[in-house]
Amino acid sequence: MVRELGPGGTERQAAEIARSIDRSRFAPHVICFHEGIRADELRSAGVPILRLPVTSFLSPGALAAALRLARYLRSRRIRLVHTFDCPMNIFGVPLARMAGIPVILSSQRAHRSLNSALDNRILRVTDRLVQGIVANCEAMRRHLIEDEAVPGERVHVCPNGIDTAMFHSRGRERVAPLAAASLVIGAVCVLRPEKDLATLIEAFAAVSPRIPGLRLAIVGSGPELPLLQLLAGQRGVAEACWFEPATPAVARWLGSMEIFVLPSRSEALSNSLMEAMARGCAVVASRVGGNPELVREGETGLLFPPGDAGALAAQLQRLVEDPALRVCLAESGARRIAAEFSMNISVRKIQQLYESSLASAETRRGAWPAGLR
Repeated sequence: MVRELGPGGTERQAAEIARSIDRSRFAPHVICFHEGIRADELRSAGVPILRLPVTSFLSPGALAAALRLARYLRSRRIRLVHTFDCPMNIFGVPLARMAGIPVILSSQRAHRSLNSALDNRILRVTDRLVQGIVANCEAMRRHLIEDEAVPGERVHVCPNGIDTAMFHSRGRERVAPLAAASLVIGAVCVLRPEKDLATLIEAFAAVSPRIPGLRLAIVGSGPELPLLQLLAGQRGVAEACWFEPATPAVARWLGSMEIFVLPSRSEALSNSLMEAMARGCAVVASRVGGNPELVREGETGLLFPPGDAGALAAQLQRLVEDPALRVCLAESGARRIAAEFSMNISVRKIQQLYESSLASAETRRGAWPAGLR
């Protein structure tokens, strides 16, 4: 269960797991509030989608959707429900519990400081209703244990995976808007405040006067776009910046960048960072959340303190001036992603968790409601 089937990292992970999971063991269903670009992929793979048109939990339609969901879970004899994001944790977990689903798993894929206080109070209730919580990195596991008092044995780390057939270091070439650049620094993300792309623009403005033809490419859509464009103009680098709306051609844009930057102030395990590493970019990331789990300083990339434009500028300067270092970091990063973070590895870990959770449920007396045995 996931809020929407759009281009975001959580949405991609949910869709890829549903598409790739072993059909000899599992019959996946996807439940969402809103469809998007992933819906056609899922239908092409034969995955049923139930769309519940919920826009507010306080609307009359939410009750109708809840009843419809309960009927769907029972009529399809669903044995395991896995919710992937905050809205679906809040909506889906209690309903699955009331429907008597034997195994219910929720997810923690971002720091809870990004949620409202009310949402977090509800999530602390759902934490007690599930058999387990899937975290996508060790940082989120520690967050749940240390900040939310979740027992450690109930938190399972299943890292994100990426499609290494699509994201690989071969065939790198510039997209047309960046064809004339001498070197490209870039970022791919939703343009939200916590991504802190303003720090990237500030750092780029400090470095760019020294390097003729240096360009900054920011790929993504979101509410911060006007502010970022204004800042680029104020810092005198508007002509050197290219803002590209969210696009499914992420691999092509990453193939145009020598250096990828993730300057987030809050992060879990970033799909964009993993994709950039797999695509052969030298990466620089803020030292927050799961970023240090991917970026080993000086080995697979470089790190800097979040919000520190001066420190980021210094790291960018190192990479701009040292082509050998760029190549070394890029190659090491690509090898690590291919070896440890492929979608096949991620799906296999999720399958193992599902199987062990179902096996545990079967041993508990009365675990299976009538009709599910």
